[in-house]
Amino acid sequence: MPKIQALRGLRYNLAQVGSLSNVVAPPYDVVDTELQKHLYSLSPFNFIRLELTKPEPGTDPESIYDKAGNQFRDWIRQGVMTREPDPAIYVYHQIFDYAGRTYTRRGFMARVRLVRFGEGNIYPHEQTHAKAKDDRLKLTRSCQANMSQIFGLYPDAENEAQLILEQYCAARPALECTDHLGVQHRLWPVTDTGVISRVASLVENKSMFVADGHHRYETACNYRDELAAANGGYLPEDHPAQYVLSMLMSMDDPGLIVLPTHRLLHGIPAIDSDELKEKLGSVFDCEIVGEGPEAAPAVWKHIEELNDQGAFGLYTAKDRKWTLVTNNQSTPDAMQKVSGHQSNDWQSLGVAMLHGLIIDKLLGLAGHPKPTYVHLVQEVVDGLNGKLEGALDYPLAALVMPASVDDVRRISLHNERMPAKSTYFYPKLLSGLVVHPLDKN
Repeated sequence: MPKIQALRGLRYNLAQVGSLSNVVAPPYDVVDTELQKHLYSLSPFNFIRLELTKPEPGTDPESIYDKAGNQFRDWIRQGVMTREPDPAIYVYHQIFDYAGRTYTRRGFMARVRLVRFGEGNIYPHEQTHAKAKDDRLKLTRSCQANMSQIFGLYPDAENEAQLILEQYCAARPALECTDHLGVQHRLWPVTDTGVISRVASLVENKSMFVADGHHRYETACNYRDELAAANGGYLPEDHPAQYVLSMLMSMDDPGLIVLPTHRLLHGIPAIDSDELKEKLGSVFDCEIVGEGPEAAPAVWKHIEELNDQGAFGLYTAKDRKWTLVTNNQSTPDAMQKVSGHQSNDWQSLGVAMLHGLIIDKLLGLAGHPKPTYVHLVQEVVDGLNGKLEGALDYPLAALVMPASVDDVRRISLHNERMPAKSTYFYPKLLSGLVVHPLDKN
């Protein structure tokens, strides 16, 4: 990856705000109205007040950006947030439970030299959208800071860089907090220049694959270019806006897992399992494997045991049947016809087969309304039983395998972007642990 640097990050002054758990927040793009309200209630200094500001009644919706920027500067003046005395990188652990196991995901935050996607060895894996980038650019302009980190993965089979940091932090106390999902977060500032130099040299020539935060990364590039244009096309090499705050993690970290994103489809015609088999049978093998929403966990367990991107569980609400759909010798040719411009690796993705071939082509549902996306099988059951918040009528549900970390690497190196919701890296990184100021002070 390009050059990494330590930074004098802005962090909460616990003497003023009290519990760190009450002021940090999940990323803005996973916060719904109810969670926003809850986070607001925890503290007048909760970070969501900057990342996802509530508009004042009767005001221009665009005023939220000025409001966030003014609040941010007030917090700095009041000592609510203070700069690190010395440049640091920040070791970051997340301890969480999933499927009966406890995991510790380990990485470190630093600032990474910006290069446009396609111009260096920093690779995206998802598409970005103009509206989201415009939103983040307005916030960046107002606050003059990277308010939250992007999430980057780099290859390090022996986890050398992280092990150096783990040894440094082993006998040092961590800053700790717990989020609304019960995930524990621990942070250690590392200011030892020798340790920082060793870590930087180990990762300097590696590729980086953006796992999360594509919009924020492209926004950082746009903000840098905007500052340069305002300065006659020149921005000093050491300007903070030449960098973006990033959480860097080895692709081989034992705590790195990718969760599935299952689909609940609404606003489409209802079909039964016989009609499903008739439409898919020439390209996939179909087998009835369960009945009723409550059979979803057993169907999913079978799919996980198959461990094949070409295996799906499709539920037809019309007859309450689960159909196990698996690829066969006809599937690759059919995928080639609908997405022949993509690589074989891309065409082999479960989400690519599900949307491009099964839903859009064979079921004839191209242009269908955006599905309801869920990550837990129990959420699929709840959705089909009408128990999800804002639940709709779902004629069709799909259990689908997630793309793997290796899929991210291979497809990114083809300079391709995965279909939407191909990956879900759990848990999300917290916002408010470290902020990267972009001014020259």
